[in-house]
Amino acid sequence: MDTCIFCALRDSPHVIMRNELTFAVRDTTPVTPLHTLVLPYRHAPTYFDLTDAELSAANKLLRRMRTNIVEADASVQGFNIGANIGKVSGQSIFHCHIHLIPRREGDIEEPLGGVRAVIPEKMRY
Repeated sequence: MDTCIFCALRDSPHVIMRNELTFAVRDTTPVTPLHTLVLPYRHAPTYFDLTDAELSAANKLLRRMRTNIVEADASVQGFNIGANIGKVSGQSIFHCHIHLIPRREGDIEEPLGGVRAVIPEKMRY
């Protein structure tokens, strides 16, 4: 798609790692330092539109990026992985992208609840 900002990144110098079906870039508005996005080359609107081959390639690239991030920053002790699927979930760019968010001790006061924080009143259980 000519107007998709993520499609335009496919051959960009911003790509930090790639494989046959997916590529990785740093998030331009990171939640934490080294926050990375993994995207399919093909314009697929959501995670559920990916083929099995694309899902496998994305998973392989997520694992490679995890290793890359941990080697680059020894303070990383955990990760959040996620994808927003649909406008109601917060998706704003409709080209599938999977967030790999490095987490460090003390990056938030209380991490209990993790991804449940997308609905703040459901974070504590």
